[in-house]
Amino acid sequence: MRRYDDPDLTPPWKKPRQPAPEVPAEPDLVVEEVATGYCGAVIRTEKTAEGATVTLEDRFGRHRVFPLTPNGFMIDGKVVTLVRPRASAAPTGPLRSASGSIAVRGHTARVARAGRIYVEGRHDAELVERVWGHDLRVEGVVVEYLEGVDDLPAVVESFAPGPDARLGVLVDHLVPGTKEWRIAESVTSAHALVVGHPYVDVWEAVKPASVGIAAWPRIPRGEDWKTGVCRELGWPPDTGAAWRRILGSVRTYRDLEPALLGRVEELIDFVTAPDA
Repeated sequence: MRRYDDPDLTPPWKKPRQPAPEVPAEPDLVVEEVATGYCGAVIRTEKTAEGATVTLEDRFGRHRVFPLTPNGFMIDGKVVTLVRPRASAAPTGPLRSASGSIAVRGHTARVARAGRIYVEGRHDAELVERVWGHDLRVEGVVVEYLEGVDDLPAVVESFAPGPDARLGVLVDHLVPGTKEWRIAESVTSAHALVVGHPYVDVWEAVKPASVGIAAWPRIPRGEDWKTGVCRELGWPPDTGAAWRRILGSVRTYRDLEPALLGRVEELIDFVTAPDA
């Protein structure tokens, strides 16, 4: 019932729309454009004669430019107004990359080394690029991915690692007694290093708090893990969209679990060792 002691008797549908909160369009911020549903990371903002614009990059590396209009974007499902970041004073200390290393400015990508790092799956590769991409380009390390751990012995044999072409491999769910463990143990080359994290899937290597959940749900054995996670978290049954949501929540190494951080750093050190 309407309260007649309320001085404002304007119907809700006639009240002016509340402005969305303003959010600075900082580089790497992942947003969704309301009108088109286009999702991407902020690359840059620019001031034009018609107004300000923002350039977004989707997960395929494609760029699109959108005007910075009020209520024009969404972050985690909430409408916001993107604004150009305020100019800040020049940093007094060294700039840091997403991995926490000192960023190398004005550096062109090094010619790729003969050594490689292989990771188990496209999602693993995208997460490694997200956090360690700068470091890998500086060091000239290429990341490729396995279709599955069963392919590991054939990949090692074909790659033929040696002193000048070391091979590093990151494996999901590398737990003693598992199939993954037995396959990893079969790699005996001194110039190949196989390490792994304990998670069923690399999704779990992203801290729950960064994704905005209390914890990663436990999924019964025999059920597709990603599908089960989407169901338990109340997300749409689209694992591709779920992964974009998870990846978009990762800004720096602080968003990842130590069990993954240490293993990736170990692989980079191994492949780039002075005698490699």
